[in-house]
Amino acid sequence: MFHGTVADNIRYGRPDATDAEVEAAAREANAHDFVDKLSDGYQTTVQQVSLSAGQRQRISIARAILKDPKILILDEATSQLDAQSEGAVQAALDRLMKGRTVLVIAHRLSTIKNANTICVLDSGQIIEKGTHDELMRMRGLYTLMATRQMAGVRT
Repeated sequence: MFHGTVADNIRYGRPDATDAEVEAAAREANAHDFVDKLSDGYQTTVQQVSLSAGQRQRISIARAILKDPKILILDEATSQLDAQSEGAVQAALDRLMKGRTVLVIAHRLSTIKNANTICVLDSGQIIEKGTHDELMRMRGLYTLMATRQMAGVRT
């Protein structure tokens, strides 16, 4: 998060965006409801409120939605979130990823499960590559990680 208001943080990649565009991006990122409840709404200074990790992520997603990049890189976008926040963030990410090239770095497989291609790295080398279903059929490292995550074991 950058110094300034919530609106400034969303508008960062597109300073010319209107208030309506900022709000539309926040709605798409599942951020509008909590932003609207802040003391000054979109004009609340980020430093004056305590935002959860999930709220900060959704503001960052709103920024990306507003910027509308052709290529998007997500690095552990849901790693620090509780299950409830992860659901809201994942829904926003799913909308954000449509129609663009996205490179996702993740340990939580829920973030990448619907990807066109998943590359599994081990010691810096690609050891498996395919869709979620293809990788599950391989019964390799991806299957092991997926099975552990479904059982609640941290990988």
